[in-house]
Amino acid sequence: MNVVREDLNATSAILRVSIAPLDYETQVSNALEKTRKQAKNPGFRPGHVPLALIKKQYGKGILIEEVNKAVSNALTTFFTNNKVEILGNPIPYEKEEVKGDFNNPSDFEFAFEIGLAPTIKIDSILKESFNYIKVNVDAKLIDQQVDDLRRRYGKLVASDAVGSTDMVMAQFTELNADGSVKEQGVIHSSTISMEFVENAKAKKELTGKKVGDTLTVNPADVSKGGKDTAAMLGLKEEELTSISDKFEMKITEIRHMELADLNQELFDKLFGEGIVTSEKDLKDRVKEDLDKMFSQDSDRLLTREVYEHLIEKTSIDLPSDFLKRWIQASNEKKISIEEIEAQFDGYEKSMKWQLIQGHIFKANDIKVDQKEALEFTKMLLVNQYAQYGIPAPEDKELTTSAIQVLTNKEESARVYDMLAETKLTEYFKTTVKMSDKLVSYEEFMEIANGKNN
Repeated sequence: MNVVREDLNATSAILRVSIAPLDYETQVSNALEKTRKQAKNPGFRPGHVPLALIKKQYGKGILIEEVNKAVSNALTTFFTNNKVEILGNPIPYEKEEVKGDFNNPSDFEFAFEIGLAPTIKIDSILKESFNYIKVNVDAKLIDQQVDDLRRRYGKLVASDAVGSTDMVMAQFTELNADGSVKEQGVIHSSTISMEFVENAKAKKELTGKKVGDTLTVNPADVSKGGKDTAAMLGLKEEELTSISDKFEMKITEIRHMELADLNQELFDKLFGEGIVTSEKDLKDRVKEDLDKMFSQDSDRLLTREVYEHLIEKTSIDLPSDFLKRWIQASNEKKISIEEIEAQFDGYEKSMKWQLIQGHIFKANDIKVDQKEALEFTKMLLVNQYAQYGIPAPEDKELTTSAIQVLTNKEESARVYDMLAETKLTEYFKTTVKMSDKLVSYEEFMEIANGKNN
């Protein structure tokens, strides 16, 4: 076997693989003999079919298979010995045909095109300074969280008039343009939460109303629109276009959330018996929990900022033409070059990031192994149990559950991606220069949602 490299340009090359009979004849003979022993042909005892007949029936297919194996081994050996890093996999070079005849086998030559992995240089970029955005957990935010906790353990009680955080039960009746009840129109009872009514005019009109009062509303003004409006009226979303935007809303019940008292009973429900014993302790614990929660979000924002900066600033010359042909050749479904080109910018960005991340991991000996993935999955499961207020099972049961998660291909990929991102964040936090930037919760959410820089 012999492999000769011919560079087409800086990003792609041709590999010509020469295969001689010495490279495949023994393997073909062994495969034919193995097939003969297993063959069951009428008129012959199992394992005693004449070799000539086996060769006639299966010879060409076996020859092709063994030659392909020899080619694959030759390419693998070439990449290993010459430390050649490629993108994707070798694909047949479209400008040259295979040299050789499988009907009269002798020497063969195959030509493959490869895409060369570029050299990654990011050290200077990582020396730049990045913002580490932190939420200012102030008294206002702490009080809001305390109120949320009290609301979670509070109770709904009847109220005389609609307040800004009340639940309002009402009957919605569809009206004509002149305000009369529409014949065979929509009539449906539903509940709205005043907290989530965003239309200022509608909220003002509802505030202070009592049971039995009626008012005319546009359903979209007292809901979040789309699916929420349809659900409120007992309709399918596509039916909204065929109904009026004028409804009579008759209030049938008003419920007010009475917050739980700040006492030891609530403290014990929230954090366990005796752990928090005063309102000050509660606020200290809430601040600690919020700081911890937001620190994880701050880490994600840092990683996102560094990622975007690396993608923008890192110069990487990719073998774009080769990659398009490789995507087309390796795709399970038939796809045209035009379709690939329409989506190629996103693919190229993804490939660029994979190369940058791979470089960081290799240069810093960062690895994600099975043991770490198992422990990470167990931690994710414990967090899930905690979210539902359920104690985590014993380690043996937890390990079994984690293994089951990792046997699912999609779930396993998700876990490994999350663990890789965690390791990447740790690397960034210990490598790049960071400047703390304290912002309000509202500003933080805007930045997290990409509405602010």
